[in-house]
Amino acid sequence: MQDTLTIVLAGGMGSRLSPLTDHRAKPAVPFGGKYRIIDFTLTNCLHSGLRQILVLTQYKSHSLHKHIRDGWSIFNPELGEYITVVPPQMRKGGKWYEGTADAIFHNLWLLSRSDAKHVVVLSGDHIYRMDYDAMLKQHKSNNATLTVACMDVPRGEASAFGVMETNESMQVIDFNEKPSAPVAMPNDPSKSLVSMGIYIFEMEALKQALETDSELANSSHDFGKDIIPKLIDSQGVYAYHFGDDLGRVAKDSYWRDVGTIDSLYQANMDLLEPVPPMNLYQENWGIRTYEPQLPPARTVPSATGNEGIFINSIISNGVINSGGSVHHSVLSSNVRINDGATIADSILFDGVTVGENCQLANCIIDKHVVIPDNTTIGIDLKEDAKRFHISSQGIVVVPEGYCF
Repeated sequence: MQDTLTIVLAGGMGSRLSPLTDHRAKPAVPFGGKYRIIDFTLTNCLHSGLRQILVLTQYKSHSLHKHIRDGWSIFNPELGEYITVVPPQMRKGGKWYEGTADAIFHNLWLLSRSDAKHVVVLSGDHIYRMDYDAMLKQHKSNNATLTVACMDVPRGEASAFGVMETNESMQVIDFNEKPSAPVAMPNDPSKSLVSMGIYIFEMEALKQALETDSELANSSHDFGKDIIPKLIDSQGVYAYHFGDDLGRVAKDSYWRDVGTIDSLYQANMDLLEPVPPMNLYQENWGIRTYEPQLPPARTVPSATGNEGIFINSIISNGVINSGGSVHHSVLSSNVRINDGATIADSILFDGVTVGENCQLANCIIDKHVVIPDNTTIGIDLKEDAKRFHISSQGIVVVPEGYCF
């Protein structure tokens, strides 16, 4: 779509995902055995026909830049297509980005160079599948200044989001960012209508709103807190309901903000359900990523005669299981599992080696960790707490390259 510019916000610190984000940006965190989190947003762009994409990065972005270079250099600039990584340019006084709106304000010069009439603003750190073209068509048919993608969530959880009220035409009449008492939906008192952080703006309206917001000393320069409430008062703001049977996406309505260790862990475990709520196998909506050329995964009998066993697990290329047992786990590429090791309800990133007779449960092991023979992780949380981060729900996280 030559009339639409897409901006992916991928610069957040991701501090709640520490230690997984100690050396990488949140959108670059591995997910589902072979993907990075940002792959889901970029795949949505690809299938939705959005081919002019700016990815705004900031903190610890080297891994993210490398992944986009290796996996997403697929567009043809001769046809006006591109995906361009834009690190902070320090064009506004040398400051870092101070909010979601401020990140785009710092790059207004890029917007001014575009002939696009519409701007799609996305986050690079959510797991979901969505046809943005269906949302864009609704935006145009409404002659909207701004369209906000929304979904309904239990009212008890809505205070973590921006909560909207709409009229019968889905025009937004009120918006409150993270209210203590979220308003209920008229047709379902148990739920609230919340923003997903997905926006479509008219180009000129966006530029004007950002310029106006930049002059306000008391603004936090955030779309949810500052930009959207002001536009509701003066211009046409509409809601697009995620999960409606529109576009070319299966109606699974799965969306997760994987901003904490527990939410990232659970989203991975969701993939292991008999019927996963997030279907990675939809043929017309394959998730693209970068994956090196690796041999297939295999099991190998150990020297003692034990057979490698996989039960209800995701197994990536290059994995070798020599006499270990893996149950309900997600294994990235080049993982090595040795004789007598047991792994349950766990996530192992690239290049992890599990020694003989190890026991792993309810844990996330980051890249290139070599676990010595007879080590236990996730079995005795008091002992684990002496050296590892443990989430509020008891998930043990071993950081990248940890030396035992």
